[in-house]
Amino acid sequence: MRMIVRLALTLLAIVTLASSCNNPPTKQQPENKVLSVFHAGSLSVPMKNLAAAFEKENPGVKVHLEAGGSLACVRKITELNQICDVLALADYNLIDELVIPRYAQWNILFATNELCLAYTDKSKKADQINDNNWFEILMDPGIRYGRSDPNADPCGYRTVLAVKLADRYYQSGKEWQKLLEKDTRYIRGKETDLNALLESRTIDYMFNYLSVAVQHDFKYLLLPDSINLSDPALDSWYATAQVDVRGTSPGTTVTQKGASIVYGMTIPVNAPNPKLAEKFVKFITDPKKGRLIIEISGQTAIEPKYSAKSKTDRNLF
Repeated sequence: MRMIVRLALTLLAIVTLASSCNNPPTKQQPENKVLSVFHAGSLSVPMKNLAAAFEKENPGVKVHLEAGGSLACVRKITELNQICDVLALADYNLIDELVIPRYAQWNILFATNELCLAYTDKSKKADQINDNNWFEILMDPGIRYGRSDPNADPCGYRTVLAVKLADRYYQSGKEWQKLLEKDTRYIRGKETDLNALLESRTIDYMFNYLSVAVQHDFKYLLLPDSINLSDPALDSWYATAQVDVRGTSPGTTVTQKGASIVYGMTIPVNAPNPKLAEKFVKFITDPKKGRLIIEISGQTAIEPKYSAKSKTDRNLF
């Protein structure tokens, strides 16, 4: 049912967006500016489509996209002193906890996702795996699985959280630490780096976001809501699992607690092109523009809102 609803929304988005694209473009003076965007790897497809549409609407503007694990994106700003105009991450809490107030003043929640187990027709035991036996299949010595780095990428620490939640959800007495210790050679910096491993049959399965599996036409196993971090109503349950990851400076750690998956974005205080950045953020949150593009791109857009830690009087949506 979930995928039927998603498909219906996507078809509606395509029709509506196509209709809006038939309207004659408004003449504008070229801005001749480069907009720099640091973004989560799982946003690669939506951001590519958003950038293309924004450039078309704003002649002379070039959007430069730089994908990475969300924690790695934060460290570019906090440790490496790199600058960007827009920062869009797979976990809005990273902006609240590590970016505000020193590097940014506000944080807009704009999209969501869920964890799944992605695979292909060529994956071993692809015809057998289900939501009751997936952990046993992944523990099989003949099966190889991949996940992203918890110290660089939210999908990585969310995978650890999901595994810990699964231990309690199934009440199976499985030794879940062994699953996390298995196949560590297939850990990568961000979740989209795992795609090539799966396509080349280097691994049989990977923990990833549902949007990434859909975008790349992978088969996928939907995990129960109590595990997949998709339902805000289960946040108190998700929070019973936690994991420590490397902080924004060497030798420090940050505790990540389980929570439903929500993406966030902001404009750093030292953005080179703040006005153009605001224009792009407004484009992303526009229900007739960016939010439609996000849905068409296989991601779930949500009604935008500022996080509780945001301090601003600007209305960007």
